[in-house]
Amino acid sequence: MIDVHTHCHLSEHWGCEWHRNWQPVYGHEYADRSPEQYDEAMAAAGVDLAFVFGMRATRAGVITPNEYVQRFCEQTSTNTVGFMALDLSDPDVMDQLADGIARGLRGVKLYPILAHFDPRDEAHDPFFTAAAEAGLIVLWHMGTTPSPEGRLELSNPLLVDDVARRHPALRQIIAHLGHPWQRETIVVLRKNRNVFGDVSASWARPLDGFMALVRAQEWGVVPKLLFGSDYPMWTPADAVAGLRALGAMNPGGLPRIEPATIEWLIDGDPREALGLTA
Repeated sequence: MIDVHTHCHLSEHWGCEWHRNWQPVYGHEYADRSPEQYDEAMAAAGVDLAFVFGMRATRAGVITPNEYVQRFCEQTSTNTVGFMALDLSDPDVMDQLADGIARGLRGVKLYPILAHFDPRDEAHDPFFTAAAEAGLIVLWHMGTTPSPEGRLELSNPLLVDDVARRHPALRQIIAHLGHPWQRETIVVLRKNRNVFGDVSASWARPLDGFMALVRAQEWGVVPKLLFGSDYPMWTPADAVAGLRALGAMNPGGLPRIEPATIEWLIDGDPREALGLTA
């Protein structure tokens, strides 16, 4: 199993954002997870490879340093691919990118909804060009947020289409299938050869999740869907159970989620498509 959406950041990396804007919605403190706890959760579900990242929205005080992600990955026994968490609003973002590459991090997590940068701004093109030339994967948080400070217009997956047209060789992943804009995500995946979508949290709202997977079948993009747990919000085992529950739904008069769709998500190997075979 390959899990492309796991978090390693600590409560201290949130600044005031969790307590001010997220805890009132989720109703609990953010619980730190150690590398040992991470390994236990991954092993319990048979995860062979996991993408690991934090978050960065500098204006909100949310910062996970590259050094921390590197160290976390070094301390796990799980086979991991570390991602730097960057904010394209930072004036030194190119230096942060170079630092992450030097540390062996192989991807970038971007969070425009909270960081308040617009992916369509061509001022960011040098960053995307450098990421593509370095063979990095860019994973976008696309979709909603519980934070009142989030700018929803900067989190529609159609924005990724704009980046993909300018940088077609750049491998990109739209996290959470861009919920609640899963339909938009699916058409973005269909037309852009190097854009993929992870299904993390799809099971949390079953009707939306069911419709998203059925639509993916109808539009022929199931091979571009990726398993993601959103650990520690859910463990990979939770995610598997949630996906199987979606697959068992049988709303009257609607198409079914094919068993092969669920099995691809759980057991498929997208490494070659993501450029990770070397």
